[in-house]
Amino acid sequence: MTRRGLLRRAAGVTIAAAAGPALLSVPTYAVPGPTGNGKTEEASGDGRSGVATGTAGPNGWELEKAADAGGAVWTRPVPGTGLAGVAVRMGDVETVLVHVIRRFHYEIDQMKPGEVIGWRKPGEVRKGLAEVNQASGTAVQIRPGHYPHGARGGFHAVQTAVVRDVLAELEGVVRWGGDDSTPDESLFYLDAPPGDDRLTRVAARLRGWQEDPARGAGTHVDVQDPRRRQAAQELHTRQTKRSR
Repeated sequence: MTRRGLLRRAAGVTIAAAAGPALLSVPTYAVPGPTGNGKTEEASGDGRSGVATGTAGPNGWELEKAADAGGAVWTRPVPGTGLAGVAVRMGDVETVLVHVIRRFHYEIDQMKPGEVIGWRKPGEVRKGLAEVNQASGTAVQIRPGHYPHGARGGFHAVQTAVVRDVLAELEGVVRWGGDDSTPDESLFYLDAPPGDDRLTRVAARLRGWQEDPARGAGTHVDVQDPRRRQAAQELHTRQTKRSR
């Protein structure tokens, strides 16, 4: 097993142990989890109906009333970071958002427990803003206290270059709240609706990297490489044309 594989296994064991019987003993519905192709099996039965809202967020994913309660949103480990975990939508969404968090941690600044916020209750997010996507488990806030809502300039040039590189690496399936008309530089959210082939493709590529010690988050990335910079700039141009 690779070093990365050992880190993932250790992180998973730590989260399960911290959660205790709540994650080890599940009632009459099945806990959702990634299938062989990385997609998520929705939970069925009373657990699913208890968290469903029937309302889609701005990016098209259904909001859920609770995390770790039988729906599609569960607290997941972020290997190699020391973070306790983040509540996100399982499957391809999880794969992509955890990658964002890990690259931020390795290349922008190391984070401490509590500095990443995933799912939030539908009643706690402000309607009309991209943060609503957190209620579907398809967005995360990284250090929201460091990057005030409505303000720009929280990242210096090199850090911004990393953010742009991450977005381009993910082929635009994630959008940065710093590019919105009302900026939230702490926010990273899925910019692909359910069933989008780009999400499936990108997530599959990221999972393949997890088995290669020379690829993926935690490995050296030259964000100043001309080809990467061009891809990042082209994506930035496309995404900012769709100001939100």
